[in-house]
Amino acid sequence: MHEQFITDKAGQKISVILPIAEYEELLEDLEDLAAVAECKNEPTISLDEVIKKLKANDLL
Repeated sequence: MHEQFITDKAGQKISVILPIAEYEELLEDLEDLAAVAECKNEPTISLDEVIKKLKANDLL
């Protein structure tokens, strides 16, 4: 990460500057984490069941 910091008169970091690409990547990561958190309590499906469903729909 190529961040730069803005400091106050006491030298305390108060802000950060990131390249746009890195900022956008962080936003995507946050969106992904939010999506995972939303699915946290949903029931899981075994790999075998997923494969069966994909084969039944001619997707595998």
